[in-house]
Amino acid sequence: MQPRMANVYKVAGPGYQALAAMEEFLRDSPAPDDILELVRLRVSQINGCSLCVDMHAHRASDAGETNERLWAVAAWRDTPFFTDRERAALALAEAVTRIADNPEGVPDDVWDTAAGHFAPDVLAALVMAIASINAWNRVNVAARLVAGSFR
Repeated sequence: MQPRMANVYKVAGPGYQALAAMEEFLRDSPAPDDILELVRLRVSQINGCSLCVDMHAHRASDAGETNERLWAVAAWRDTPFFTDRERAALALAEAVTRIADNPEGVPDDVWDTAAGHFAPDVLAALVMAIASINAWNRVNVAARLVAGSFR
């Protein structure tokens, strides 16, 4: 596989800087890094972003995440490996990513469950993380950036 535009982030420097600023915000946010990585991985799976699936699986693994859980993220509903809090974050990530699939946008029950597990500042950061990874995915998929190229 060859990228369509290997230097998309260099060509769109200010756009890259804006996305990078969001990542700085998320690093300093109260949202737990382990949950952010699970969410980033799941959203990237949905969007078919091979670069981000590879990147976030490696980052989660490097941070101590088990292979069993990483392999199961795509089927999180059908495995016993995730806490209720992680399930709430993954459900929210899926609902926000697939917003066009539901006439009400993010269903109230999904939002309410997430709000029951996360303080408002954490929930806000989680929503921003979901928006951010969707943006990264769309750039990477459009430019066909190659999995593993970030390493």
